[in-house]
Amino acid sequence: MHRIETLAALEALYETPGEAARVKVTDRLTPAYRRWIERSRFLVISTAGPEGTDGSPRGDAGPVVLVSDPRTLLLPDWRGNNRLDTLRNIVRDGRVALMFFVAGSNNVVRVNGRALVSADPALTDRFEQAGKHPRTVVVVTVAEVYSQCARALMRAELWTAGDRSGGLPSVGDMLADAKAGFDGPGYDAGWMARAKDSMW
Repeated sequence: MHRIETLAALEALYETPGEAARVKVTDRLTPAYRRWIERSRFLVISTAGPEGTDGSPRGDAGPVVLVSDPRTLLLPDWRGNNRLDTLRNIVRDGRVALMFFVAGSNNVVRVNGRALVSADPALTDRFEQAGKHPRTVVVVTVAEVYSQCARALMRAELWTAGDRSGGLPSVGDMLADAKAGFDGPGYDAGWMARAKDSMW
């Protein structure tokens, strides 16, 4: 299996990082990083807790987070499946990593830091969609911000390739596989109406 068990063995397989990779990390939002994040409508937030790790997509009709100041981001927790995996982890272990995407761009901006979950009306009231507010807001204190090079998204042709696999399984298919007797076609048939009425 050729398992790598030491940092020395790992580092021997790779070249020294170039200057751009070494200087890109900042401990706050620079003007350029702020502009990028304010254009992002989609991110993935990663957390860790006693049960393991979690990665969760978050999206919004406008900027996915509100930049409160160069070291603080506010992420509204809009309606989802109510499993609360991300929020449970943050309550018990505040470490977070966020990856911000902008549709059509092959670059990504990453933020590492610590977070807390707040139900303060002064925060939740700052977000409104269709007359509704999130129940909580994730407050992220920035420790590191940096850009990610475009190679991964370029290799995947993320924004240009489309789905070439054909016949992707639906969520209903996945649920039917997970639980015998689950009505997958019924779930899929009603999804758009449920989503429309529960977006916010």
